[in-house]
Amino acid sequence: MTGNNTKLGIKLMVATTFVFAMQDGISRHLAGEYNVLMVVMIRYWFFAAFVIAVAGRQAGGIRAAASTTQPLLQGFRGVLLALEVCIMVLAFTLLGLVESHAIFACYPLLVAALSGPVLGEAVGWRRWAAIAAGFVGILIILQPGIAVFSPYALIALASALMFAIYALLTRYVSRKDNTATSFFWTGVMGSVTMTLIGVWYWEPMIASDWVWMAILCVTGAGGHYLLIKCYEVAEASAVQPFAYLQLVFAAILGLAVFGEKLKLNVALGVCIVVGAGLFTLWRTNKVQGD
Repeated sequence: MTGNNTKLGIKLMVATTFVFAMQDGISRHLAGEYNVLMVVMIRYWFFAAFVIAVAGRQAGGIRAAASTTQPLLQGFRGVLLALEVCIMVLAFTLLGLVESHAIFACYPLLVAALSGPVLGEAVGWRRWAAIAAGFVGILIILQPGIAVFSPYALIALASALMFAIYALLTRYVSRKDNTATSFFWTGVMGSVTMTLIGVWYWEPMIASDWVWMAILCVTGAGGHYLLIKCYEVAEASAVQPFAYLQLVFAAILGLAVFGEKLKLNVALGVCIVVGAGLFTLWRTNKVQGD
């Protein structure tokens, strides 16, 4: 049952975004040295072990967590997220953390735009206006038609679209399944998918990078644990705006550690996208509260 400790929820969401940003930085480092598919595969092995351990400690055990009347949708969600992670990590190596996250920040707008056809939710003209403004921000970031435009940006955009569809499907399956079931299927199906793909790209890893891989696995599981706790103690609508801090933390990491640069068009576009996303979230909550 969701609690109402908003202050604690905000602290947990800030901690979650920080951990996920660190995870993105480690992913970028490892994927720059080894095949992306292998890196994500090992990460998912630990993630699957984590969700199985969590399920085993809950009432009904693993059987209860795996029980669903919509296995195809749950399975597809897990596969989609695993592939999305691969694409996003690839974007980190090709585009950098700053620009990848700047583009990825549009996913809440994609969720809002697709919530009508996928979930049957009404989207009023105010939210459509915010969505349109957000995509103007994305165009400012991408600079299509200008010589400096990088086609790698389309990889990050594809990742945002895939994550938006995953988020919509998560909301859809939640009408019948609880969070524990969705969490279980996400970890297990992602692990199966990445094993089938990534095992063919195995490369030997030096000892120091195995340390980074271990940290990556722990931060991945820890981030998801913090996120679960966050939604347990506070309403999602109260803490969701703070999820944008992952963009801030990732940008700081990209600038300080990887020597990336923050371009003026990216900074301006991010302000528009985040502003539009926050308005969309506020409007959605207002409509639901009416």
